[in-house]
Amino acid sequence: MKLVEVINGIATSKETTEATLESIKALNKESVVSRDFPGFIVNRILMPMINEAVFALQEGIATREEIDKGMVLGTNVPMGPLTLADFIGLDTCLSIMNVLHSEFKDSKYRPAVLLVNYVNAGWLGKKTGKGFYEYNK
Repeated sequence: MKLVEVINGIATSKETTEATLESIKALNKESVVSRDFPGFIVNRILMPMINEAVFALQEGIATREEIDKGMVLGTNVPMGPLTLADFIGLDTCLSIMNVLHSEFKDSKYRPAVLLVNYVNAGWLGKKTGKGFYEYNK
């Protein structure tokens, strides 16, 4: 992964941030800087999108393949949200959604029931061989 998300806490000095950004450059990585806020930048945007894809599957709007294909071709991302969730780990996705829901107290962050059910069944994605797709271990 090329991106490093730098989170500035309330007491983070400008010098610490600058030193961190220089270290990231030395590693040939790119950075974005965020305030210390639930979800930061990437997860705040990505996880609700993945969760919405799970809702679409749960509600029978389309198959997992059609959801992923639509997002790959329609948004020019390298993989669809359900495939990405499997690579991240469904337990990790659920944990992040639970934090967002708890911190913001907004129903738009409530985890999809299907996501909860998959995690409870032990279907965590690629790492367990089964998630939204099946994988050879």
